[in-house]
Amino acid sequence: MSVGLRGSGLDGTVTARWRRRLAGTNPEEKRHWRTKTAYYAAVSRLLAAGTPQLGWSEVALAVEPRGSRSTFYEVTGAHAKHPLINDLIVDDNLDALQLALYYRRSCAIDQLIDETKVWTYWPHRECLSLRCRIEDLDASASVDLLLSTVAEWARRNAGVASALDYAPPLCAVEDLLVIRPGQFSAVHAVGTLTRTVREALCG
Repeated sequence: MSVGLRGSGLDGTVTARWRRRLAGTNPEEKRHWRTKTAYYAAVSRLLAAGTPQLGWSEVALAVEPRGSRSTFYEVTGAHAKHPLINDLIVDDNLDALQLALYYRRSCAIDQLIDETKVWTYWPHRECLSLRCRIEDLDASASVDLLLSTVAEWARRNAGVASALDYAPPLCAVEDLLVIRPGQFSAVHAVGTLTRTVREALCG
């Protein structure tokens, strides 16, 4: 078993591989990914509106063009198809296992929120990845860029970002472990980015 994500690059993280497999090169060709993203968008809108308690029925009603109990539990929960958490669990990687233990949720809604955080963060991550490819950044500058990217995401998605006690997007935690291999444990990386999210929203 390897002890970290070092050397795999941003394209090789568990989350990046999970998303690439489900979305494909053209998201319009992947029906299940379209279903997932419809639920992510609904959760994002509900949290942005300050909906106090989310249940499957509230989320399904907010899905466009239409949601249902069956598609909700197809997307999230113990019997969901292709949940991100499962990819972490089966990955032969100590960091992935530690993150799976941290992000494993007993509530289907909470699992859905974690994936919604990844979905809303992804455009910011793509900008980060591009800058990492074209700019000659050292490790310290790369960490600063990642932290500022997460903070900007949080400010633009405050409802989603503050959910689940300011838990950061899982993909951002993996990226921090890639950028500074051996410098952060998975738990330390989660804590660092949780503080970044909380400070971006609460000052």
